[in-house]
Amino acid sequence: MFFLETDSWDVDSSAMMQLEQNLNKTHQISQRMTSILTNFDTRLVKLEKSILPLYNSTQKLKQRAHNIDRALLKIDEVGSSQDGIAVEEGLVLRGPQLGQLEAYIDILERLNAAIAFKSSDGDSRDMARLIETGAKKLTQLYTKLVAEGSSGSPPVSGLAFMLTEFPPSLMSSLTPLVAFLRTLPLPSTHPSHPAASAILNTLKDAQRGYADMRGNWSRKALEMHSRRVVDRAETLDGVAAGKEFRIWIDNLLKVTETEYTLLAELAPLSSNSLIASTYDTLLTPLLTLFTDTLSSLTSLIKRSLHKYTFHALSAFSALSMSQSRWESVLARRGREGNELRDGLNAIRGVCLRSFPEFLADLKLAAAGKGGDLSVSLADITVSTVEYLNRIPDVQDAVGSALSALGDGNWKMGDGKQVGKTPKSNSVEVNEKVLIQHFVFDVMNTLIVSLTTLSRTQRRPPFGSVFLLNNVTYLVSHLVLRPTNPNTPSLLSKPTMDFLTSSWRTAKAGYFDASFSPLMQALADDARDKTSGSGWKAATKEKFTRFYDLFEEVGERHRMAKVLEEDSEERSAVGEEVVKLVVPSLQRFMQKQKEKEFSKSELVVFVVCNELTL
Repeated sequence: MFFLETDSWDVDSSAMMQLEQNLNKTHQISQRMTSILTNFDTRLVKLEKSILPLYNSTQKLKQRAHNIDRALLKIDEVGSSQDGIAVEEGLVLRGPQLGQLEAYIDILERLNAAIAFKSSDGDSRDMARLIETGAKKLTQLYTKLVAEGSSGSPPVSGLAFMLTEFPPSLMSSLTPLVAFLRTLPLPSTHPSHPAASAILNTLKDAQRGYADMRGNWSRKALEMHSRRVVDRAETLDGVAAGKEFRIWIDNLLKVTETEYTLLAELAPLSSNSLIASTYDTLLTPLLTLFTDTLSSLTSLIKRSLHKYTFHALSAFSALSMSQSRWESVLARRGREGNELRDGLNAIRGVCLRSFPEFLADLKLAAAGKGGDLSVSLADITVSTVEYLNRIPDVQDAVGSALSALGDGNWKMGDGKQVGKTPKSNSVEVNEKVLIQHFVFDVMNTLIVSLTTLSRTQRRPPFGSVFLLNNVTYLVSHLVLRPTNPNTPSLLSKPTMDFLTSSWRTAKAGYFDASFSPLMQALADDARDKTSGSGWKAATKEKFTRFYDLFEEVGERHRMAKVLEEDSEERSAVGEEVVKLVVPSLQRFMQKQKEKEFSKSELVVFVVCNELTL
């Protein structure tokens, strides 16, 4: 038993030793293999580094060989097409046919490619001649399509201007044509091409023709409305005429902006300099129309400046408001010159004249006709109120013009300005303040003229009513109930104070001229101290004179209506007259003891209370 266990143990030990030996051998083999693979990998890296430049060079050579093969193939194709040039020449000379534009363009592209590869000068000249002919045929088609879109009568939509777009059907035909024309050889892009110069001249002529056609078409679309603006200006109110002119200017600018966009899309030569010169040609008819329209308006205004003052101011406002758009349009044509500035200066000069001339007209009105008994509103009063109530509608133009004229220069050298503090030349006066200064001078000049008319052209009682009527009209329509709610903002405090003072003075003058004789007739005198029949005779004489004067005042007021169109103010003045006359009569009656005067007192009170003012 013991021997059997010992033998089994020896066998296991022997197997373990043998296994260990095998494991050691395997480990040694793995180490050798790892060393071999590492060495092999190192050699592969070195080999790759050595072969990579050669590989890259080989790839470049292959690409070049491929390009050479393709170029040779193209040369063979061009050479093989030489026999068909005679046929293509016939197609080129015939011109592009309807629906075959792409085929025609393809022919010209092949001819251009052939010129690039042919070494024969004779062949190149022949092909260049064909390309030049083909370019002319295409530009003829281009011109024909543009003419179709720029002919006939512009569409009319009643009295309103209608901006029309270029016909879409023609646009779809022109787009591929223009795209090809822009690829044609030019001296700047193909300096060695035999036909480049001729093609450039052909395209320039076509582009110039485009500008002429579109410019004249645009003028035709605006011309009718231009004539309407000028014709209606003579009958319309100045502000309304100015609005129509502003609308026309806006439409003109819309047309110029739309045409520039269209030119950028349809110009065969799209360089900035050529686009600018073409746009300049296109604008010429439109700018001529603008100049003619403005000249016609200016001539109408100059014919009667006092009548068309607000036509000038409204036109000046319209041009000033569109100045930035004008400058943007004119800057695109690439040359000096500004028709708007010239027109603006011309109309500004007319506006500057209008202010001193308006004041001069107010001064001349003081001359009058002489012997006038009318107490109605003077023409200068009504026209001045209308003038001042219109200023807010064109306030920007009035302020700008007065600023250019200079503070106080509208007085034409009359001297120091009343009611204003001296200003340093270095201090800029706000435009609204300038307008207020001008309005002050207008009011001052007008009331001086009205006062002169009331004193020199009428008898004092009639003159006082005349002055009261006119000054009250000014206060009512400029301060209390202005036609334009913005007018009071143009009246400075000195102006308001001056108007109020003038109104009070006019009312006091009216009371003095009309009712002072009545008051004087009842005044005490030396005869009041007598007694008996002398006192009674003097009293009757006073009352008789008072009554006669009263009848005269009533008759005069039936002829010379006081504040006829202002019932509210008329009633207020009537109450003041009653308060002035009746108390004096009552005091006179209290001094008298005769009762027969009581009825007369009652009659006078009633008559005073119902004065025929």
